[in-house]
Amino acid sequence: MTPVQCRMARAALNWGVLDLARGAAVSTQTIVRLERGEILRASTIDRVRRAFESAGVEFISQNGGGPGVRLARPIDDE
Repeated sequence: MTPVQCRMARAALNWGVLDLARGAAVSTQTIVRLERGEILRASTIDRVRRAFESAGVEFISQNGGGPGVRLARPIDDE
C-alpha cells in the first residue's frame, strides 16, 4: 500500500485519520507518518491494509495505470 492509496482509501470510506487509526489499532501519528511516506514496519502497514479491506476497500496494483483503490461493495448511506 502506498501513501496515496492510503489517502484514497480513507476518502472512499469518508474516514478521518482517527477513524483509520481506531480501525487498525494504531496511533493517529502512525497514520500521518504512513501518508507522508515514512518507512514503517511491514506488520503496521498490514494492520492498516486489513482495516481497509475489512471495510470493503480493494487495492489495485500498478498495472499500467498506476496503483489505486476501489470499493468492493457499496457503502451504506445512513
